[in-house]
Amino acid sequence: MTPGSTPGAPGVVVVTGVGRYLGAHVAARLAADPRIERVIGVDVPEPGAEFTDLLDRVERVRVDPGSLGGLLADLDVDAVVHLALVSSPDPQHGGRSAMKDQNVIGTMQLLAACQRAPRLRKLVVRSSTAAYGVSFRDPAVFTEETEPREVPRGGFGRDILDLEGYVRGFRRRRPDVTATVLRFAPFIGSNADTTLTRYFAQPFVPTVFGRDPRLQFLHFDDALEVLHRSIVEDHPGTYNVAGPGVLSLSQAIRRAGRVAVPVLEPGLSGAAALARNMGFGRYGLDQVDLFVHGRVVDTTRLEQEYGFTPRSTAAAFDDFIRAHHGGVVLSRSQLAAAEQLVLDGIRQVRSAVRERSS
Repeated sequence: MTPGSTPGAPGVVVVTGVGRYLGAHVAARLAADPRIERVIGVDVPEPGAEFTDLLDRVERVRVDPGSLGGLLADLDVDAVVHLALVSSPDPQHGGRSAMKDQNVIGTMQLLAACQRAPRLRKLVVRSSTAAYGVSFRDPAVFTEETEPREVPRGGFGRDILDLEGYVRGFRRRRPDVTATVLRFAPFIGSNADTTLTRYFAQPFVPTVFGRDPRLQFLHFDDALEVLHRSIVEDHPGTYNVAGPGVLSLSQAIRRAGRVAVPVLEPGLSGAAALARNMGFGRYGLDQVDLFVHGRVVDTTRLEQEYGFTPRSTAAAFDDFIRAHHGGVVLSRSQLAAAEQLVLDGIRQVRSAVRERSS
């Protein structure tokens, strides 16, 4: 512990991923904590102009994970918060290959640097409930000890499994470091801009025919609170982090004032293409599997160990709705495309019924 820091609160903290929304807000929040002497934000790209004022009290270093070893040692870093993860591939920035490099190789390089940092005593790693994968044999509720029944189909879920495996190895090599892994449910809230929020922002929301999965969300502000507590307090181990309660997909769509468009599961890729063309972002196999199977986790360990309960899934979702109550105005061509999607879905269902009856 460096001079001036308090028990539990580190003196010098490095936050990775400050070029993105979550990393920038976590770094700013830690920098405002008087118990922490110094916050250093690390990322390969420079933070956007929208984060300039937010990061005013954060020292920023542009460096790739492979060069962190000397930095951590030279700066006498006490704690590292690893948030530099990509949840969906971006075809304009290297696609799935670049995503895996950042999530898997980047984490491996970071942990190697942490292993060589003599003063390090705390590591907090962002993970995801995608670690549990999806399967028709899944339990109703996942605890932290639940093993995935099947390897996730989506790239992000597989990356998360690799990431957590590297952290387990780090724990064995550096038992003196308090290592915390936070399995976050999908973020939502008034300011969150994610694949999921863009999905629910569509006026016509594609769903999988015959499926109404149970979903859990986490308010972005509650994610910040848990990350902050993980740094200034000692909470070793792995924790599910989600809002209590559940919403079915159909309930969420109705609460958002949107219209569900049921399609057969293979047809959801066509719906995803339509959504991209309409400007609502992209979603891949991780999201498709979530919309088919859903996922609910137990948060008892978090509530008992942290003494904190996030706002409910319904309350977090309602905050998102209030911030987006203006809705989206469709052009004539977009409406025609959505109508065509509905008709295609009906034809798929009829074709499937005929094949089964013949």
